[in-house]
Amino acid sequence: MLKDRLAAGDHLLGTFLKTPAPMLVEVLATCGLDLLCLDAEHAPFDRAAIDACVFAARACDLPVIVRTPTAAHEHILNALDCGADGVLLPHIRSAAEAAAAVAAATYRPGGRGYAGSSRSARYGLATMFDHRAASAMRTTVIAQIEDVDALSELDAIAATPGLDALFVGRIDLTVALDAASPDAPEVIAAVDRVIAAGQAAGVPVGMFVPRNEDVAGWRAKGATLFLQGSDHGFLRAGAAALRQAVAG
Repeated sequence: MLKDRLAAGDHLLGTFLKTPAPMLVEVLATCGLDLLCLDAEHAPFDRAAIDACVFAARACDLPVIVRTPTAAHEHILNALDCGADGVLLPHIRSAAEAAAAVAAATYRPGGRGYAGSSRSARYGLATMFDHRAASAMRTTVIAQIEDVDALSELDAIAATPGLDALFVGRIDLTVALDAASPDAPEVIAAVDRVIAAGQAAGVPVGMFVPRNEDVAGWRAKGATLFLQGSDHGFLRAGAAALRQAVAG
């Protein structure tokens, strides 16, 4: 289970899916990845597309999370009712926002709305007790850190009960810091601070890094979850390699 592997500190590697196509989920499921992230923040995933791609991932036994458009309750509900293993929530800036997001993903007073007819509830076959228990064991909530405001709240965000991981949105963080590149010293220092906050709170930290060869170095610093590349990048790289191979 993804939630358990995160908590255990396993090294996990996944990628982003930018194209809302279940067939691509099936293809990526044959590549040995630990998880897939549907990017509903930056790609055209509506609820129907999320539903179809989560269906394909579950059929292939590939853990799947959704980067939601926002941390709004309805976006979290959509992803989890479709059967996603968890959510990656953009622009978490404070402990209050982190706590609200955890509540929205949890069956409790003021939290996630209940529907027994969803895929996550096995279309009515699971009792309310069993579905709530299974959801608590499975649902993974990851807070994406990508804003300057979040940097002063890191320790409080990381200590949020029910939060499963922090994730560094390094490109947005670069923009937020008005830095020249993701490798600028101030960006690297900010990423180091996120890792330190996660370690202090006993919360795993994940990230995207611009170059795959940099993964080992960040693992050595303590990061355990990496979402690298995307279907778009793989398609471009494959086509470019083909052109190079048959140049002439």
